[in-house]
Amino acid sequence: MSLLRSNLRLSRSLAQRTQHVLRARYQTGTAPQSASGGIPPPLKGIKIVDLTRVLAGPTATMLLADLGADVIKVEEVTRGDDTRAWNPPSAPRTEDGPASHLPPESAYFLAVNRNKRSITVDFKQPEGLAIVHRLISQADVLVENYISGKLATIGLGWEDCRKINPRLIYTSITGYGQTGPYAKAAGYDVVIEAEAGLMHITGEPNGPPCKVGVAATDVATGLYAHGAIMAALLSRQQTGKGVWIDCNLFESQVAGLANIASNYLIAEQEAGRHGTSHPSIVPYQYGYVQFGLLASKILKRPELLSDPKFSSNAARVANRAEIVKIITDTLMEHNRDHWLKEFDGLGVPFGPINNIKQTFGHPQAVARGVTVAIEHPRAGKIKMVAPAVTYNGQRMPVNRPPPYLSQHTDEVLYELGYNSSQIEGFRNKRIV
Repeated sequence: MSLLRSNLRLSRSLAQRTQHVLRARYQTGTAPQSASGGIPPPLKGIKIVDLTRVLAGPTATMLLADLGADVIKVEEVTRGDDTRAWNPPSAPRTEDGPASHLPPESAYFLAVNRNKRSITVDFKQPEGLAIVHRLISQADVLVENYISGKLATIGLGWEDCRKINPRLIYTSITGYGQTGPYAKAAGYDVVIEAEAGLMHITGEPNGPPCKVGVAATDVATGLYAHGAIMAALLSRQQTGKGVWIDCNLFESQVAGLANIASNYLIAEQEAGRHGTSHPSIVPYQYGYVQFGLLASKILKRPELLSDPKFSSNAARVANRAEIVKIITDTLMEHNRDHWLKEFDGLGVPFGPINNIKQTFGHPQAVARGVTVAIEHPRAGKIKMVAPAVTYNGQRMPVNRPPPYLSQHTDEVLYELGYNSSQIEGFRNKRIV
């Protein structure tokens, strides 16, 4: 039996009041609402040229799209974003949907591309480059995740774009940043997890290093890029000038080491793998609770409290293996549901380790409405994780499903001032 760890101590009365509130919300089936409603989309009117693919970049641009920005995803003409081909799993195709020549919409792509528009442009050709330049001239933000220096070789680097639009916020997301000996190296989540320390501290003490079960470094980098772009937009209000943002996986992951990094920088303390346990607190992997409460009230083993080997945290750290075995053996005497009942009402934080189905079926997930359904032109109704933040009790809306490849090419080109004859010519030349 394993329980999720927590580093918070809650009083019994607070925990009971919290449980009461959560149960009340679950019974009503609604998230907390405010009479004033949500907020207007704060990035309405902001246009973003999105030259990213896979996860870190698309995560950043999706978060900006959720806030109302017009995100135009510029994709390769025939294949589009790499993740369009990352299936199964994929959403089923409707029989009468558009673009029947395209493969099904992959679940991976659908996860991080809502609220965007898709156009396809071959900007390696002069006419395609001219289209992207025209887009940039009207944009507020450009986000790209090519290898450092690559876009500069084809006329889309920072210096090229700032000449077209001095107010442009140019955001580069790379593996290692724009300078240094690794600047030209490609960045992949699993490699950066290894090189930037995360894999070293993930896994069981006697086992091999492990990657995190989701591309956590990519997601963190997308969040950093999103925040940096918001800051740059505020800065531009003061200066009237654009900026080049250098955001990368390596430094994002180093920053994400948090207290592990501080332990080394302050005390030169090297980290190790501890599984779900903690290097300084024993026991921890069963939930961070007072040992006295765990021994007497939950495990019904009060004699452990008087044993000098376990009477203090320092003693338990010294005798970690022995006390962990005692607790584990006791917990294995009953199933998970039994122990959840034992913890209930004691005023301590606790929770089961849920699989993904149980996560989305969790009473709090249901009550808070953590998923959203939207109609997709090729896949019918699809469900996605909803934006994670509420404003006055309201989430920002999902107004657009993730686009199918080239769905908005004609629409965007018309907005840029091209006519039907020009667009047809581009298509015949496979420029769009």
